[in-house]
Amino acid sequence: MSKIRVRFAPSPTGYLHLGSLRTALYDYVYARKMGGTFVLRIEDTDQTRLVEDSVDNLITSLATLGIDYDEGPHKDGGFGPYFQSQRLPLYMKHALELIEKGHAYHCFCSKETLDQMREEQVGTHNNMKYDGRCSRLSKDEVTARLLNGEPHVIRMKVPKHQSFVFDDIIRGRVDIESDLIDDQVIIKSDGFPTYHLAAVVDDHYMEITDVIRGEEWLSSTPKHIFLHESLGWTPPHWVHLPLLLGTDRSKMSKRQGDVAVESYLSKGYLKEAIINFVALLGWHPAGDKEIFSLEEMISEFDFAHVNKAGAIFDVTKLDWMNGQYIRSLPLEYIADCSRTYFLEAGFDISDHGKYLKVVDKSRNYVSILSLITDYAAKFYIFPKIKETDKDFLTSASSQKVLSYFCDRLRIKYNWTKDELAELVSKGIEELEIKGKQYYQPLNLALWGETSGPDIPTALDILGTEETIKRFQAIMK
Repeated sequence: MSKIRVRFAPSPTGYLHLGSLRTALYDYVYARKMGGTFVLRIEDTDQTRLVEDSVDNLITSLATLGIDYDEGPHKDGGFGPYFQSQRLPLYMKHALELIEKGHAYHCFCSKETLDQMREEQVGTHNNMKYDGRCSRLSKDEVTARLLNGEPHVIRMKVPKHQSFVFDDIIRGRVDIESDLIDDQVIIKSDGFPTYHLAAVVDDHYMEITDVIRGEEWLSSTPKHIFLHESLGWTPPHWVHLPLLLGTDRSKMSKRQGDVAVESYLSKGYLKEAIINFVALLGWHPAGDKEIFSLEEMISEFDFAHVNKAGAIFDVTKLDWMNGQYIRSLPLEYIADCSRTYFLEAGFDISDHGKYLKVVDKSRNYVSILSLITDYAAKFYIFPKIKETDKDFLTSASSQKVLSYFCDRLRIKYNWTKDELAELVSKGIEELEIKGKQYYQPLNLALWGETSGPDIPTALDILGTEETIKRFQAIMK
């Protein structure tokens, strides 16, 4: 059995989106589980849609998410180059070979001719496709028109009245009639190949054993099988992943909603949560477990547990999962991931000990890190007291509570949390004040609200100096 080789082959037309990430992730996990090779190939033959820096962005995004490819740009494994735009002579060579074998032909139809053809086919209830008229041109006429410099493309010549039957690892046996298949363009008028020819040629030369891609390519698979067989090559194994659907069950696309991975990272979704969530968009491992590390995915992944039905992208589930990771991953790691948001909020986090305590407390209240400063703000921003609360705070009972804490806290600078908890309990006994009359003055002075974090935790995070400063601002 040959060594497993899979490829992730995105077009550099924008940012890495969630559907592409899932393909890359399954490629990576499958290759790692099988001891195979994960190849990154850049399909940049559509020169009109190229987006500057998108390749660098894609490589950076994969690296950020912990998906490391074995071969590709900057990692030559002996099968390069890994940009299709650098392999053009190879595609033309095999396009001409297909013509020579009678499996492809030159097409000289103009855009106007093709538009008219489509208009004539509208309403006929037949599959709209090219009618093959240029396949009937004589060899002499083709030669003459080529010598005359007429614009042209090269199309594959799909046989009629034939079935293409193939096995898909997820979907089982698939049977598609050739009469439903268009004579697809394989070389465009600019000399660049289309996806169909370039992918087939590259998969052969890069020795790809398994092609993992989205369900939208299922109907194109007969074209690719035809090209493989016409060139005398053995097709790879096919794996077509279920569609990604919105909560309304409509197909998600790059033009619909927010699907860029970079956008989710910038919003404060952790890479671990994104990877875990995306993995479960179609893959349903045995049991009820939903939280998986990348290493656990590699160990448990199996295409037998990938569904045929479309996978629902539910951001509520992603939020829940992200919250689980925010609360369970090491505090220092979450603090490092949160740093940008604290700095953007203008908070002074130079006291690292306090910062860690703030993050540890705040992470229990958020599911997205970009929102962590909403809760953390109370520890960095001096409270504003509402006019309606000032009479209560200036009452004799409230002043007695605040004065008690200022006097006791001044006794020493460093209090442990246990000592602060004991102080709070002792104050109730010594002042003979309890309930609302005891706790509300403390909360209002600390936060400007009648409730907040438990008082020992609050005093521990704020520290003696800041706590006394907030109490004194209320005292007469």
